[in-house]
Amino acid sequence: MDVSNNLGSAFNAGLQGLQSASDSITESSANIARAQTEREVERAEPAPETREAQSPRVNVTNELVNLRVEQFNAQANTRSIQTADEVLGTLIDVRV
Repeated sequence: MDVSNNLGSAFNAGLQGLQSASDSITESSANIARAQTEREVERAEPAPETREAQSPRVNVTNELVNLRVEQFNAQANTRSIQTADEVLGTLIDVRV
């Protein structure tokens, strides 16, 4: 049935979007934690030669903005999953 394929596609798209948002949130959170750890290391050992050997600096502001954007992405994908679920529930009620 065409409706079930469309609902399956809606569920899958919502789940993939939610997973992508979750992955991005995890990555940004890890980057923020790494930035905090690097700052603590710098305070303990402020030698300039160690700064160059470390990984590139994390822009915490950008990571915080990314967290907020991905929060909205996750919410939007959750709404699409909920809508597909409601449509499926309505179809089941109509068929019974």
